[in-house]
Amino acid sequence: MAVSTMDSESTRTPPPRAGLTKGGSSLLPAGVLSAKLGPQGKHYVCGSMAAFTNILVTFPIQKVLFRQQLHGVLVAEAVQQLQRDGLRNLYRGLLPPLLQKSTTVAIMFGLYEDFSRVLHDRVGGCGAPELATRSFAAALAGTAEAVLTPFERVQTLLQDHRHHGRFNNTAHTFRTLVTEHGVRECYRGLVPILLRNGPSNVLFFGLRGPIKELLPEATNKAGHLVNDFVCGGVLGAALGILFYPLNVVKSRAQSQVGGAFQPCREVLLTVWTERGGSVAMLFRGAHLNYHRSLISWGIINATYELLLKLL
Repeated sequence: MAVSTMDSESTRTPPPRAGLTKGGSSLLPAGVLSAKLGPQGKHYVCGSMAAFTNILVTFPIQKVLFRQQLHGVLVAEAVQQLQRDGLRNLYRGLLPPLLQKSTTVAIMFGLYEDFSRVLHDRVGGCGAPELATRSFAAALAGTAEAVLTPFERVQTLLQDHRHHGRFNNTAHTFRTLVTEHGVRECYRGLVPILLRNGPSNVLFFGLRGPIKELLPEATNKAGHLVNDFVCGGVLGAALGILFYPLNVVKSRAQSQVGGAFQPCREVLLTVWTERGGSVAMLFRGAHLNYHRSLISWGIINATYELLLKLL
């Protein structure tokens, strides 16, 4: 992770205010946001707003992808399933990802900045490589995100048409899981989420700066916005493919209600067997995930960076 070459404001060594006006002047008087949110609070707010925007735009695509991950069907069949469910159910399960993603992305960017600053202050003077401190900060932020696993759990159940008659909405699903099976049931699928979040965060924060350096230099705000979109989109799409099997395992594990918790390896072996030991079938839906991630992380990264500059 070549931190010294990173162009993004969010990836620089503190103090964090240094790059707020890069690529354009601030639209608010200096210090207004910091005075209200604190010097680091803006990273949480901008991350949350970026994720909120993304979820509203891409939720239908995510729902098609989920059906492919769960059932191993083609895009056409997944779309037909949603058509049979009706327009009324198209945005069923929207609230959990809105809450979960807006919070996790806020944690992802905010805690990354906080952990980076703390680690830099504590061990930077001891000669610890910045590569190591930044990577560790990214891994810690990704691990912290996993506390919100229950939102992904509820989203999975609400999107699975086999549970439409059992769970009415987000609150009812949470209440049913806790009442009938205990709080532990809300964390089914935690292990693949942990295996996904930490490494993906390290790669995302470590590579987005160098990737942006390879793009044509932006000379105006529109150029910076396009570069941030491309940088975030390319990274998100690549990481989506890399960690796709873990998302398949997560979806399969979280579609189960009650019963024993199966290890990741057993769930993966079950899916592998059901799909005829075919790598292509295991990655069924990966192409749609690639395009969804390209759009989603492009929106998130571009919106995050834009909001930092606007505020």
